[in-house]
Amino acid sequence: MQKQKHFCLRMRARIIQAIRAFFIKNGYLEVETPLRIPAPIPEAHIDGFESEEWYLQSSPEICMKRMAAMGYEKIFQICKCFRKEERGDRHLTEMTLLEWYTKGFTYKELMAQTAELIRYVGLETGGTKQLIYGDKTIFLDRPWEYITVARAFETHADISMERAMAKGIFDEVMAFDIEPELGKNRPAFLFDYPAAMGALARLKPNDSGIAERFELYIAGMELANGFSELTDPQEQQLRFSNELALKKNAGKKLTPMPCNFLKDLEHLPDTAGIALGVDRLVMLFANVDTIDQVVAFTPETL
Repeated sequence: MQKQKHFCLRMRARIIQAIRAFFIKNGYLEVETPLRIPAPIPEAHIDGFESEEWYLQSSPEICMKRMAAMGYEKIFQICKCFRKEERGDRHLTEMTLLEWYTKGFTYKELMAQTAELIRYVGLETGGTKQLIYGDKTIFLDRPWEYITVARAFETHADISMERAMAKGIFDEVMAFDIEPELGKNRPAFLFDYPAAMGALARLKPNDSGIAERFELYIAGMELANGFSELTDPQEQQLRFSNELALKKNAGKKLTPMPCNFLKDLEHLPDTAGIALGVDRLVMLFANVDTIDQVVAFTPETL
């Protein structure tokens, strides 16, 4: 067991070094933003940790978007993020995220860049163009799958995307019917989510019911979530209000509206951004089935 832990931690270090090299070579500025903030992004399905009267970040999104609005055109960050009640084989309450933002990109360019990053990591950490995970061989050098959410429901579920949304079982169908089928022998981008499932994403110009959002899946595991950024502060405030209403209806504690973020959002140019789970990426390249194996300490051992 200790030998495997040593292997995983060495793999983790190599992956993080490869990520940094990729972005530096592509002209990105590595940034650091505060872990502790006064007002997190209101998200009904994410519960944050309080720190006195502030909060530990669930992602660096607020501060990084504010930097993008200030004129930083290409930025990335590898940092710790915190989410309550997220513990399991693929979840930690304290996790490591890679997040980056690019001026002038849409979610389409971001998907292509994400594929380029994963291929680069594979070559830099083991000179490999394929990934062995469990009984699956994932070919990184072959064309990746691009599938819309609506098409994924048609292909892998017994209910349409629209009906699942209407019945309030979208997440359940995704988790049990669709996600396990994605990225089995090549990575898969699942894109074009219902607008209600993209609270911070821009809507498609020709279809306001669809958000320009995608997720990346490899071997049935969700690895990243990205989108073309919404840049309208009034629309964003309305969506945040809806998220806070959902939290209230669920009996959860409400967080403050991030007013400074909304103020800066007015100056955000067309930009795309993404968060990628570093711990899960290490799981895939180390070929291990629990997130506990790729971190030095789990909460239970502290």
